[in-house]
Amino acid sequence: MLPAVGCGAFILRDGCLLLIRRVRAPEAGCWGLPGGKVDPFETAADAAMREVREEVGVEPEAASLLCVVDQIDRAAGTHWVAPVYIVDAVQGEPRLCEPHKHDGLGWFALDALPEPLTLATQVAVQAFCTKAG
Repeated sequence: MLPAVGCGAFILRDGCLLLIRRVRAPEAGCWGLPGGKVDPFETAADAAMREVREEVGVEPEAASLLCVVDQIDRAAGTHWVAPVYIVDAVQGEPRLCEPHKHDGLGWFALDALPEPLTLATQVAVQAFCTKAG
């Protein structure tokens, strides 16, 4: 089995991180970054920007690579490789656009994040704090 390719968007506004809560597996009930699967012939960066538009209805502006997450679950037989991009700014107000996939949305201070967090979000927050620190 080959690893699958995902992506995520780390969107900060006034020191708060935009998170959405997953309804479905994997990691159902966890708060995470907007993001998803990279489609064939799509760059990971383009996929992250598309996922932001689809999931939270805002238009992302420039993005740069924050980190790459390897999410390996041997018991489930899954392996995702997911680049996470820092999105510099977004136009519009986020809203839940896919209620069948997500049931919560909010801006959270980095020192007061909700629990539980997806693995990718945990890794991305650590990478961001290390780079900013």
